Amino acid sequence: MPLPISLRTCLTFIVLCVGPFARPPAQAQSYPAKPVRLVVGVPPGGGTDILGRALARRLTDALGQQFVVENRPGAGTVIGADVVAKSSADGYTLLLAINALAANHTLYKKLPYNTLRDFTPVILAAVTPNILVVHPSLPVKGAQEFVALARARPNQIAYASSGSGSAAYLAAEIFKLATGTRMIHVPYKGTAPALTGLLAGETQAMVAALPGAIAFVTERRLRALGLTSARRAPTVPDIPTLAEAGIKGAEFDTWYGFFAPAGTPTEIVSRLNLAIKTLLTAADVKQQLAGLGLDAAGNTPAEFDKYFRAEVENLSRVIRAAGAMVE
Repeated sequence: MPLPISLRTCLTFIVLCVGPFARPPAQAQSYPAKPVRLVVGVPPGGGTDILGRALARRLTDALGQQFVVENRPGAGTVIGADVVAKSSADGYTLLLAINALAANHTLYKKLPYNTLRDFTPVILAAVTPNILVVHPSLPVKGAQEFVALARARPNQIAYASSGSGSAAYLAAEIFKLATGTRMIHVPYKGTAPALTGLLAGETQAMVAALPGAIAFVTERRLRALGLTSARRAPTVPDIPTLAEAGIKGAEFDTWYGFFAPAGTPTEIVSRLNLAIKTLLTAADVKQQLAGLGLDAAGNTPAEFDKYFRAEVENLSRVIRAAGAMVE
């Protein structure tokens, strides 16, 4: 029996309204249809840049469009983060961030973006321990000797960092808080410049992410005193953790995560998440990252969002306890 006109009209209206939402948007189906830029808020050569370029090459092969690393250093990664926060939410501008994105929420009185509202977490990609390294001229062989020297010479030992608010800065501040030491902070514009300054003797110490420092340690151009992780790193199994050396409360891992601008379609975020997670589970990728001192991670966007918000809160407490601030 034919439907009454009013009912037929109603059903037609429902189909027209629901239809567009019953299938993924064409934009998401064809993504990526052009090159994607991956913004890294540090100069070339540091751990973030190394990881970004390694994964960009893999994503280019996996998704059929070029993923291009764009270094936008400055202001403790704030400049790079701001570029992404103000970009179109279409998946073609991504951010590879570290702990600094969470820390800057507290370290800076005012930011050009809202940390918790202007980014969409995509995936936690990797984590790595930090390593306490010193210039070979410093007369210490172990972490406890270094602590004793720093206590005997308050504000005479200069430590390098990749910038105020960076993971290296936070790791060093946590170390100072745990050991009751006082040292002079010398910020550089990235990990590579900071390590170059340390190698040149401009500073005497640094708590650096393992990927950027590992080559100088194995070449014995820097002396490693201990890792900030809970366990030893397979790439440098002979280097003890600071906890093993009797220094408690100095644990701090650097993490690396992908973010998109707020409002990026869920379908695109999911596609990126799946592509990156698939790469991170591949044996050759895990081996490559392990060789750099990185542990492959991988989680869902919702899990990473929860992780990131917890990091903002945790680092806020640490920063206030340490009295850390942007210089």
